[in-house]
Amino acid sequence: MPATLNETNNTPLKRVDVDLVTLDIIENAMSNARKEMDAVLMRTAMSPGIREQGDAFPMIANHEGKMVVGQFGSFISGFVNSYNGDINEGDVFLTNDPYACDGAVSHLPDWLILVPVFKDGRLINWAAMFGHMSDVGGKVPGSLPTDATSIFEEGIRIPPMKIYRGGVLNEDALDIILHNVRVPSWDQSDFNAIVAACRTAARRCIELAERFGDDIFTSALGEMLERNYVAMREIIRNVVPESKRSFEDYICDDGAGLGPYTMRCTLWREGDKAIFDFEGTDPQAPSSVNFYLNEEMFKMFFGAFTINLFDPSILFNDGFYDLVEVRIPQGSILKPNFPAALSCRTHLLGRLFDVMSGLLGQGSPDAMNAAGFSDSPHFMYSGYDDNEEWFQLFQIGFGGIPGRPLGDGPDGHSLWPGFTNVPNEFVEAYFPIRIETYETITDSGGAGKHRGGNGIRVGYRLLANGEVSIHDDRWLTYPWGVNGGDPGMRSRKTLLRADGSEQILPSKCDHVTVRKDDLLLFDTWGGGGWGNPLERDPEAVATDVKRGLVSVDGARRYGVVLDANGRIDAAATESLRGEMAPGRDTTELFNRGGTIAEIKARCLEETGLPAPETPTWDKQGA
Repeated sequence: MPATLNETNNTPLKRVDVDLVTLDIIENAMSNARKEMDAVLMRTAMSPGIREQGDAFPMIANHEGKMVVGQFGSFISGFVNSYNGDINEGDVFLTNDPYACDGAVSHLPDWLILVPVFKDGRLINWAAMFGHMSDVGGKVPGSLPTDATSIFEEGIRIPPMKIYRGGVLNEDALDIILHNVRVPSWDQSDFNAIVAACRTAARRCIELAERFGDDIFTSALGEMLERNYVAMREIIRNVVPESKRSFEDYICDDGAGLGPYTMRCTLWREGDKAIFDFEGTDPQAPSSVNFYLNEEMFKMFFGAFTINLFDPSILFNDGFYDLVEVRIPQGSILKPNFPAALSCRTHLLGRLFDVMSGLLGQGSPDAMNAAGFSDSPHFMYSGYDDNEEWFQLFQIGFGGIPGRPLGDGPDGHSLWPGFTNVPNEFVEAYFPIRIETYETITDSGGAGKHRGGNGIRVGYRLLANGEVSIHDDRWLTYPWGVNGGDPGMRSRKTLLRADGSEQILPSKCDHVTVRKDDLLLFDTWGGGGWGNPLERDPEAVATDVKRGLVSVDGARRYGVVLDANGRIDAAATESLRGEMAPGRDTTELFNRGGTIAEIKARCLEETGLPAPETPTWDKQGA
């Protein structure tokens, strides 16, 4: 049954006219409040993942639960409809269980805080944020086991609960939760930081309502939603076709020897509504790569993707959600049945962006991006240092952004624009580790008229015995190029042992025992190239070579020949491009580097790892 909202003021909020100046003031104030949530979090959290890298996502919604500013879309209406309890002033809600909140968070390390905002006894807003905790228990440090077969192996599950009741902390409940994690001081600090950030947003909403009046304030939020609706309606009309268009991409494996897994989506428009149908996506995996995709979250992904691509001036919010319908087959890898494991859902989450690029780009190839760094690879290192004190490091890797219609893809960036790099000096100061290499990988970006961004190599010198876990993808399939561009280079993980031996590690692995002075080379992948490489300005290629982004041999992929001093040999370049041109006469829209069967056949030779086995399912899809 739906939750009971206890308001002492039953006067309904009225929709009134708001002048444009007031609307702009409130819109900018709300945007600033969202940024202030981030600032509070970064100044009070303790874990490197949240404090240093920003792995947390804020949101402010109106009184109906529609997100006005923030990320990851509204889940509040679903919470209100499923929470069997009352909602009062001073309450703060906590959950991390994807199955209990319809995928509003998608694995257990994400703790979601939800704060109802009351003013004068009446609900006027909601503030929410979730952050990735460095540990929530479970079978491995970091709580992201690659070989989990059910969610019960992945850490403590917190149902939707009141962690504050009427402003009073439920200390016993929090103590039980923290008793199940390996670094409770980090989780407690991060929890307090998220609560503080949400309360900061609540204060700012109350201040705005006091300044302008409740009706004007809430009406302005309604106008912000309406602005977004109108803008997205025009984008959908112009971008989404009425005829059906399909695209598929893959995650390479499930960490248990099976793969690739297919994510398939078909897109079309009915009137003003965009329909996304994931029929044809593979059934759920037996391991933890499943992604419980909340339909509202996917709408957010679609809106953020299209707005940034076609009209970045729009303030992103939930106003357009009625214009999008999402259909996800139950029991698929994107909608697994309880209690399927979910901890390594990052790879499918990221691959959604490549799928959207392929879907939307087919109708407008000139506006399409190639495949890029569609993931957030994890590196985890834990053990006891020389002082016998427990350490636990969690880091997110960066890679190559795809080549784009307007230019080259940036080198060494995150999938999420808000994520920041952890300074090497910080890592070395707090953990038994030395960063010996941090550089872009030459030639890892796909060749094209616009070059794909290069991936990153990080060399971790491990200064204590311990264990390593790695979560990554694109080691088998390629980040594809478009419009004649070449694919980017794949990822690779190599462990150079202190005894001189060398080991190529799988992209998804746990319990890798490491010894003091071992060196891990953590290579991420590059972005695909955009357009025919032979159309790239030779001077741009020469500049890339000078900067170390492209090698002299790699310049020949563009048909550019350089002399020993790095200068362009014009005659040799013209000749080489003439030789290469016939092979570029007919170019496919997407260059995946071959079929799955061809890529698997070359896998061992090219990667040093055996190809995964093709997954099969019984008649029930289990």
